[in-house]
Amino acid sequence: MSDGDRDRFWQFMHLMFKAHPWHGVPIGDNWPEVINSYIEIVPTDTVKYEMDKASGILKIDRPLRFSNICPAPYGLVPQTYCGDRVAELFNRRSGRSGISGDGDPLDVCVLTEKAISHGDILLQAIPIGGLSMLDRNEADDKIIAVMKDDVAYGGWRDISDVPRPVVDRLEHYFLTYKRPPGAAKSTTEITQVYDRNEAYSVIRASYEDYKQRFPGTLGALGGSGQGE
Repeated sequence: MSDGDRDRFWQFMHLMFKAHPWHGVPIGDNWPEVINSYIEIVPTDTVKYEMDKASGILKIDRPLRFSNICPAPYGLVPQTYCGDRVAELFNRRSGRSGISGDGDPLDVCVLTEKAISHGDILLQAIPIGGLSMLDRNEADDKIIAVMKDDVAYGGWRDISDVPRPVVDRLEHYFLTYKRPPGAAKSTTEITQVYDRNEAYSVIRASYEDYKQRFPGTLGALGGSGQGE
């Protein structure tokens, strides 16, 4: 098959079938400054939704047993993977060693004034920082972003622009959302809150981890834009 035939084949596939949110959607044309974000859960959800890695279908992970709700639309960054490079950044930031990547797409929490009614959607987001989160000895970074062109939050460009109570709310959620009933201690730990430049580094590292973990996927998509 020639390169032209291969390109036409993938164009046909993209038109005929729904793209896999993780593998079939590009990270963005101007990443890491602007990234595509696949939203899995929103603040009104009473169950935790999660993308099924194999099929790309949004599935119910578990009912939420307490009143702790996700404070902002939350999901993943396509074409990312938290592997060795993401773990290396975490180890360097925290001064620790022996931390590994969690083997999932990079998570993103998107701040917006708009009430988004459901997940299973794509939106463009502007990364402004992140939470350096540890979950059972695995790096589980949470990129904090604002929705592009958002009237209230769209002008924020760094985590320093965000009022501290908003960051506290995000931290509280991620420190408690996996705590088993009756457990006195959380299984997660946030070692640092980092700025936009470090968020860019994490996104780039996760993209490189993705290329290593899923070789050939990006070629099938015809590349991923200017950030590459």
